[in-house]
Amino acid sequence: MKINKYSFGIGDRFSHEGIAQLKALDNAKKQGIEITPVWNKSNREHNIIHSTPEDTRRSADKSVKQFNWKGKYFVDADHINLSNVDKFIDSSDFFTIDVADYIGKKADNAFIEKFVQQNSNFIERLRIPGVSDNFKITGQELELIAGNYLFAILEAGKIYRHIEDRKGAENFITEISMDEVNDPQSPLELFFILSAISSEKIPLQTIAPKFTGRFNKGVDYIGNIEQFYKEFEEDLLVIDYAVKEFGLSENLKLSIHSGSDKFSIYPVMGKLIKKYNKGIHVKTAGTTWLEELIGLAIAGEEPLDLVKSIYSIALTRLDELCSPYASVIDIDRNKLPSSIEMLDWNGEKFANTLRHIPGNPDYNPNVRQLLHVGYKVAAEYGIEFISNIEKYSQVIGPQVTDNLYKRHIFRLFELEE
Repeated sequence: MKINKYSFGIGDRFSHEGIAQLKALDNAKKQGIEITPVWNKSNREHNIIHSTPEDTRRSADKSVKQFNWKGKYFVDADHINLSNVDKFIDSSDFFTIDVADYIGKKADNAFIEKFVQQNSNFIERLRIPGVSDNFKITGQELELIAGNYLFAILEAGKIYRHIEDRKGAENFITEISMDEVNDPQSPLELFFILSAISSEKIPLQTIAPKFTGRFNKGVDYIGNIEQFYKEFEEDLLVIDYAVKEFGLSENLKLSIHSGSDKFSIYPVMGKLIKKYNKGIHVKTAGTTWLEELIGLAIAGEEPLDLVKSIYSIALTRLDELCSPYASVIDIDRNKLPSSIEMLDWNGEKFANTLRHIPGNPDYNPNVRQLLHVGYKVAAEYGIEFISNIEKYSQVIGPQVTDNLYKRHIFRLFELEE
């Protein structure tokens, strides 16, 4: 089973926007860009909403059938590990193995010594075609890399083989993510991580490293764009070389997590994947729920009141809601409007505050981040929230489609109007 060159992690918190998202991908297809949809929802999100992986599968299958989507599509067991993977086995055919919690834990010395020996031919002699900086790796540096990452990859191997035993090697896509950590992996570290993945015989098709800068949920990239350009380009070159050197999957590509709304680096990514003719996987699912709120806000007084109520409750439970996402949000509490202040807002004012258009004077990234992680509050409204997004689907749907197509796909691939 192979994933196509370009893929987007779509999905949505409440499993109602599949058709609207497929419309965006169909718009891209009409422009000559074929993007494979991947419905993704993490174990954390299922636990918060009280949904199941089977719900995600049903939503994906139903949307594909109703829209008459003819291309490939997948359902991702997002950010799984050995403790929770079993609940995803039957319904998923894409598995994002999250090794963040294992990074920094040291493998047994015997494994480290074996790894260093296997890669000793690169000591003082590593040259990556196209990379101007020579990676002069020493034996001591190689040991440090092994000490920091080898245990994580050994764990990934255990998780992969567990899935393989249940599903069969050719029946799913494998991704490894290491993005939800504090420190980025350098291109040099990525090279030896890929060496370890090869030794574990994991047929990796996408990998999500941590880059320099902040990839906060639902807002733009914060960091040095020139540095990101350098890292992204070198990672592409490292992957290209590692594929040949270690016999990895030829279609191995970078995956950008917390990729939603990273508008300032989309042109960088687009330029480089075009330059080197490479694929990419971008996860955008989280902002779909925000588009539901925007649609409700402009749909009428009653749904607007519901949205305001969700915000007001989220404001009182800020610490609780933000805790699971502490590494990927930065909220200035002093810039969050009070519930009282919001009472007189009309739908457009609320929508402009939430909608990610940085040039709009009403736009507030702090409100956006809080509501991004505040979907738990909407879930607690239960049928009241679901019935509203169903009732006003004709307003919400275009918001979802335009967000995915015009703000994400359009920018990444530099499409024409």
